[in-house]
Amino acid sequence: MASGLQLYLHIYHINMKTFKLKIATYSLFLATAGVLGTGCNSFTKTQKGAAIGAGAGGTIGALIGKSAGNTALGAIIGGAVGGTAGAFIGRSMDRQAAEIKQTVPGATVVRQGEGILVKFDSGILFDTGKADLKPAARTNLQGLATSLQNNPQTNILIVGHTDNTGTESYNMDLSVRRAEAVKSFIVANNVSPARLSTEGRGETEPIADNSTDSGRAQNRRVELAIVANDQLKNQAKQSAQ
Repeated sequence: MASGLQLYLHIYHINMKTFKLKIATYSLFLATAGVLGTGCNSFTKTQKGAAIGAGAGGTIGALIGKSAGNTALGAIIGGAVGGTAGAFIGRSMDRQAAEIKQTVPGATVVRQGEGILVKFDSGILFDTGKADLKPAARTNLQGLATSLQNNPQTNILIVGHTDNTGTESYNMDLSVRRAEAVKSFIVANNVSPARLSTEGRGETEPIADNSTDSGRAQNRRVELAIVANDQLKNQAKQSAQ
């Protein structure tokens, strides 16, 4: 009898999580449909990000990002202010993203909403199973640190990821240590530690199929979410008045 009740509660919990995600996704759609429905193709990435931030709100944005399996993306969407202020922030992020693309060849740089998503395949930064930065990684991270120095009005979340090889606990610990290693190097290159936070996600947020070598290689990565700090947000809001 007890096992039957436990099974029922487990199924109920799964269904409720799915229902909540559907509601959040539908709310995001309703909030943004009116803004993006007219002339959407003519919008720039900055304008689309501003519209989404204004319509959806940070809480829904963060929920959607995390439910989609991307903590870094959730941080960017969840921190959006939207509207004209969001467009102001977006233009600043456009400039910084272009700078990172030019000066950090080992990174994948994506402008997203009011932030920047920077991704390093872990093979660029670390040997397999290690959390010590490879010599070649230092050149890439020095370039990134220089960009962060040049753009002091941002905060950065560093998220470590692994594939599913090994135990869950080992992978979680490894992902945390790798994120911390990246943070320590950036701090050593004159970026304030107050701007940086870290999180390890282990094997919980794959972006590819862990049953293949190429998929596992893609899942072994470090992502950085670059978002506006309070100073830049206040500046943006004042410019919108």
